[in-house]
Amino acid sequence: MIDPPDRGTYYDRDGDPISLERWAELRGTDDTYLRVAEDTVGDFWVSTVWLGINHQFGSGPPLIFETMIFGAGDRGDLTDECWRYTTEAAARAGHREVVTLLRHELELTHDG
Repeated sequence: MIDPPDRGTYYDRDGDPISLERWAELRGTDDTYLRVAEDTVGDFWVSTVWLGINHQFGSGPPLIFETMIFGAGDRGDLTDECWRYTTEAAARAGHREVVTLLRHELELTHDG
């Protein structure tokens, strides 16, 4: 059996530590609590969500938000990365940056 994560592994959207039970309650809510931002760029969908579980595998502040690109076609290389953040403000800014970078990449591909 795998041991449960240490106390302090779960966080609400404000970055405050919460219990596993509270995390499960929040995960069970509608998407408005989970989803931070989303955009469609061409055939790609950029999604930023609250994970609530610390994905910092080492020292440093908890990483509890994530941006990913989803899509298909011949540009699958654009879907290989994810970006993680400590705060909701950083997640929103990171989301905007990923959307801008994706638009730029698709324009370069289309023009060149």
